[in-house]
Amino acid sequence: MSSLAPHPYPLSARLRDVRGSAIRDLLTLTARADVLSLAGGLPAADLLPRTRIADATARALAAPGAVQYSETAGVAALREVVAAIESARTGRDIGTGDVVVTSGSQQALDLLARVTLDPGDDVVVEDPAYVGALQVFQAAGAVLHGVPVDTDGMDVDALELLLLGGLRPRLVHTVASFHNPRGVTLSQARRARLCALADRYGFLVVEDDPYGLIAFDGPPPVPIAAHGERVARLGSASKVLAPALRVGWLVAPPEVSAGVERLKQSTDLCGSALTQTVAAELLADTTWFDEHLRSLRTAYRSRARALTAALDDAFGDAVTRSTPTGGMFCWVEFRDGRDTGALLPRAVDHGVAFVPGAAFAVGTPRTSALRCSFAGYPEPVLRGAVLRLAAAAT
Repeated sequence: MSSLAPHPYPLSARLRDVRGSAIRDLLTLTARADVLSLAGGLPAADLLPRTRIADATARALAAPGAVQYSETAGVAALREVVAAIESARTGRDIGTGDVVVTSGSQQALDLLARVTLDPGDDVVVEDPAYVGALQVFQAAGAVLHGVPVDTDGMDVDALELLLLGGLRPRLVHTVASFHNPRGVTLSQARRARLCALADRYGFLVVEDDPYGLIAFDGPPPVPIAAHGERVARLGSASKVLAPALRVGWLVAPPEVSAGVERLKQSTDLCGSALTQTVAAELLADTTWFDEHLRSLRTAYRSRARALTAALDDAFGDAVTRSTPTGGMFCWVEFRDGRDTGALLPRAVDHGVAFVPGAAFAVGTPRTSALRCSFAGYPEPVLRGAVLRLAAAAT
């Protein structure tokens, strides 16, 4: 027998630079039946349109093409309906050729980063930031620069100061509508200024928009892309139809979209023609889809108000919190500076879970903050979850 020690399997430096997702790690911890999880960004299981999806799937299976390889850029019917939706929302003439369908918007973000970034390039993200964006940009070898988020979204004044100081980012990433994790929305004035800065300094705005259609009151926010052309929009069916469809999309300047399509060929050749065909039918049925969105908005609005009222009753002035006007998240900060990472194990012992704010941190530690999702449970359960959290915090 050889006495040579086995060599370790070689892993890339790129992997070492990517931190794990605290949210994904929490899924195992919170899988216990006795734990009420406010941690994950999962849409409400009781509101997923299972019957409608089943009917559309049966119809899709009648066409041989639905179980065959498809175009890399996506099934034409889905690209057509996405182009129509994006045209209506942005007020721009979006063509089918401008749309690339991806396996969820996370794949669109990853492909976009690989198309536009070289190791060492500068990228601006919000602070706190969407964890999936941090992972993508770390994997691309980008240098991250955080910009604060307040009640009106990304602090564009702070971004402009960085630009005046010489920073020249390739990308500026924002979850502008119903922010993950802060739950706030970028004002229209700031959206216009952001596009003006993109034109002046030559960066691409990445408008990550999985929640924009889930506005509780009134129409969805007008997208950033309505204010300028240097914008790549990422959309998703996961939050408004079902995550398991794995349908997302990118709409970007032509050379960027072409690059994403070319790189996607080396990633998965094509997405699922079956689930794309299903998504195309559901999104194209505007009468049904509009009513489905109304149901989602009504349910999430009620759940958000139940959660925030329970937080106010249980904690009073001990915390500050966001006031959700759409989306799925509420951001909470303890005024006494307590460490929510240390609080989490006690909370799980009391049967409730959340995501500590440090998971979303870029520059500021965020150790006294936490993110809650109100989407997954009806109102009485949410009130019970907050009581468990309050018991753990005492």
